[in-house]
Amino acid sequence: MSDRRRDPPYRIRTERLLLRCWNPSDAPLLKDAIDSSLENLGRWMPWAREEPTSVEEKAELLRGFRGRFDLGQDFVYGIFNLDEAEVVGGTGLHTRAGDDALEIGYWIRDSRVGNGFASEAAAALTRVAFEVCGVDRVEIRVDPANTTSLAIPRRLGFGEEGTLRRRLPGGSEGPSDLTIFSLFAHEAVGTPAAEAPIEAFDAVGARVL
Repeated sequence: MSDRRRDPPYRIRTERLLLRCWNPSDAPLLKDAIDSSLENLGRWMPWAREEPTSVEEKAELLRGFRGRFDLGQDFVYGIFNLDEAEVVGGTGLHTRAGDDALEIGYWIRDSRVGNGFASEAAAALTRVAFEVCGVDRVEIRVDPANTTSLAIPRRLGFGEEGTLRRRLPGGSEGPSDLTIFSLFAHEAVGTPAAEAPIEAFDAVGARVL
């Protein structure tokens, strides 16, 4: 990872959502969001095919997420409503995209699909990646069969680089294809992602954006 990258904020507020690093105490809310959405999540998220798991297992998972966040290794966020009473979904800025880059992933619980929440979260993280973390490139990777998810990077101003065949772990039908979208820092100005209204705060609550 390039020394240029700075760690992202712990809390990000958008117009309708709060994105923040997970805590183990969020396990019951996360379980509710996943268990109520298993059929749809299982189609697109390889990790969901191992569900359902217990609250205790969720807490251990979230301990790992929080630990890697604190160590600057990977940055997984919960997507909450503004009063933090409900997990709307999950997202993250992942370091697996290579030097001077971050990758955004996202999922939304079934009861909140269709409200534009994934786009809102992805736009916020795009701004954070460029304006706080200082990376040059942001990626979003999508199964091309997932037309709902496919529309999000296009809507935010990302460019479609191409589709790699049989790159994602699949279910009974085997690996699925993977479409890669990217946006570079010099291209971001004027895109819908760059215009997203957000506030971002570090671990001690100081505003960083």
